Parts: sequence; structure tokens; C-alpha cells
Amino acid sequence: MKVQLPPSFNYPKSQLQAYGEMVYCAGKDILSDCSSTKCDPLERFTRVVGWSISMNRPGIIGLVPYNPVLGETHHVSSRSLNVRLEQVSHRPPVTALHATDHRHGVDMLWFQRPVPKFQGTRVEVEVQGKRTLKLVEHGETYVMNSPNMTIRFIPPAVDWTGTVKVSCRETGYEAELNYSTSSFFGRRSSAKHSVTGKIYKTSPPPDASPTPGNNYNTVKIRDPNGGGERVIYNAKEVASKLKAPILKDPQSVLPSESALVWSEVSRGILSRDWEKAKEAKRAVEEKQRDMAKARRSRGEVWVPKYFTPSSNGGDDDPYEYSPIETLVPPAPIVVPF
Repeated sequence: MKVQLPPSFNYPKSQLQAYGEMVYCAGKDILSDCSSTKCDPLERFTRVVGWSISMNRPGIIGLVPYNPVLGETHHVSSRSLNVRLEQVSHRPPVTALHATDHRHGVDMLWFQRPVPKFQGTRVEVEVQGKRTLKLVEHGETYVMNSPNMTIRFIPPAVDWTGTVKVSCRETGYEAELNYSTSSFFGRRSSAKHSVTGKIYKTSPPPDASPTPGNNYNTVKIRDPNGGGERVIYNAKEVASKLKAPILKDPQSVLPSESALVWSEVSRGILSRDWEKAKEAKRAVEEKQRDMAKARRSRGEVWVPKYFTPSSNGGDDDPYEYSPIETLVPPAPIVVPF
């Protein structure tokens, strides 16, 4: 049985926007630092690990974003980084993200499918799919997965858990990061929201490893050769001085843009007019059902606008897509800096 949440359990934002913000909302541009020509392969890999940690932002306890509708899009630019997302499948729900930064030689593909499992007092969300980051000038491709999300009801909490693996075939470096959280009873300790792990070559001994027990407000790396410790991720730098995206070119915004699709629902939530929000949410859902019914009557199959199913998917990656365009164009919505 599928349960529809009332708007009082939503915060006024689509999950598509929440995914995109992980990439383009940052006070410090650590993504472009990954492609620096002033560092060696190990340092670049270490920076990519720090960037991957920055993707896992804390959730809002007790509230969830809207479930994206089929064909919904989100297109935002931040500095020279252009990010575009599309909900490419509804059943199962699959989101595709493509981001490019021509100035810094960055190309990112991200495909994911959340699979929730109810476990009594909590919901375990397995985030299937993978993230691929290419540093074009260095000819390096980094592949990583996402940690899982645990949503607890007693006590209320949203946590990232599980193991993330990062690998770069061209340099031979790999990383294994283990995300852990507080105890069942919510006791605060040094292990709350922590990440531990190591960076290593596939054959020689480890080169460096994150210090055990790090709370990922800051994550340090320790050089096993006696070089000491240093910070590779600082949440305060990433999350401070954030600015809300602004609409630069209203005429270029697509009707499928997340903010437009859910605009009336968001207005109802922000004004605490729950009846208005409820009706607006129902209207969005009914429109999707009507469109699906019309496609079936015409014998049409849904085709994404910006992505196409990849022949490289296979059984391990059945939800992998390829972007139709090589570069993501500048967006009508921009993040000021």
C-alpha cells in the first residue's frame, strides 16, 4: 500500500532540488580544487574524498521534500559549474544528475534510486546507483557510491550510515569510508555522525587514512609516514555563507522546473494554509496520473528530455543513464557569490 504524506510533513522543496544542492550549494568551492594542476595524484584523490564527504548533508528531522514527478527538472548554475537534474523514471523512482565545469575541467554524472525499508522505529533508505566524477585535464575518473540514510522516529533523527567506496582506476587509489551514528537511545558521544576509513593503493600499503572517530563537522587525514594530520573537510567552510539561488532569466525557466511544479504547494506550506497546500499537491499528482493515462491511450512510452538509458548499465547498474548533451549550458537560476 502506498501512503501519501500530507503537506504538513513536507518542507517546501522537491527532492530534486535537495539532490542538486548537495553539488552546487557550498560556501567554499572544493569541487574545482579537486582538479588543481598544482597537486599530485594522491592529493587530488584526497580532495575528491573530502568533496564526497561534503555531499552528505544532515537532513531535516520530521520533514521530507516532495517526491519528484516524472519529467521534473532542476537547472542551476554556480560560478562556472552548471548543474541539471531530471526525474527520468517514476516506477522505480530514478534521478539523473549531470554537472559540468568547463573552466576547471569537471564532468559529473550521478544516478540514484532510493529504496526505503520500514524497520519498526526507523526507515532504512538504501541509495542505489553511483556517482562518477571526471577530472578531464588529468584523464582521471572517480567512481563512488552513496551512503544509506537512516530516518528514526524514536528519538527523531536523520543519519547517514554504511560504507562508501571511492576508486580511481587511472591512479590506482581507493578509499573506504564508514559512516556511523549515535546509539539507538540517542546518547551523544564522540562517535555521533562520524566517518572513519582509509585511502590506499590497490597493491602497496596504505598511503594515508582518515583519523578514527572523526565527527564529520571536520574530517582529518593522518599520514602513516609521520607527516602528521590535516583537515580535508570542514563543514563550517562548506555550509557557511550560503546564498539562496536567484532567478536571472525568467523567460528561460522550463514549466518542468521544480520550483514551478511545486510553487502552489510551497506557497500553502509557507503560509501555513494546509488546505490550500493539500489541494495543490493533489492537483500535481492528478495531473501526473492524467498524463500517464493519456500516454497509455496513445501507446506512447515516456522518454527523458536530457538523458538516455545507457547500454553500459547491466545488472549491477540497471538505472544508469547517459546525458544527451556533452556540456550542461548555463542556467536561468544562479547561485550568487
